[in-house]
Amino acid sequence: MSAITFQGQSEQHIIEGCILGDRKFQSILYNLLSPKMFAVCLRYAADYNSAQDLLQEGFIKVFKNIEKFRGEGSFEGWVRRIFVNTAIEHYRKQVNLYALHDSDVKSYEYYEQNALESLKHEDILKLIQQLSYGYRTVFNLYVIEGYSHKEIGEKLGISEGTSKSQLARARYLLQKMITENNEIAKHSNNS
Repeated sequence: MSAITFQGQSEQHIIEGCILGDRKFQSILYNLLSPKMFAVCLRYAADYNSAQDLLQEGFIKVFKNIEKFRGEGSFEGWVRRIFVNTAIEHYRKQVNLYALHDSDVKSYEYYEQNALESLKHEDILKLIQQLSYGYRTVFNLYVIEGYSHKEIGEKLGISEGTSKSQLARARYLLQKMITENNEIAKHSNNS
């Protein structure tokens, strides 16, 4: 990710202004990063309003902790981690995950063709949002954020096996939704 700039203001200048609590620079930062961070929030939230709440909560944390950014790695990546962690904290307050038995995981059908590749980004997001909060959170952390099952378990306070079973179930449900949507589309095209 490249350094952010706005109307000649460097990333460092914007960060320094935010550290000083300057509302002008906070507004600049919010306007620059809120679309990307809202997309992150939408992936984890149950609905649009919950995503807006996560966005506000995430930016409050960014502004409270901005002086802790050490310049290691990208600033946008640092902000993104705050938003993912905010979503995880919200998740931990709301949901308890229950492990599926190994026999349940093995019984899921997997399709050879990756049906997600044929869908638009917006359609994929809508399908992911239909998953239960637990499945959606594990799916996002593993598939999109790149965390290992061990890391997910530590972040969510669940076992590594529970993370694996939640991911397996999420994938199964997504494949099922895609198949059902394709069947509906075929029937409406044939009518």
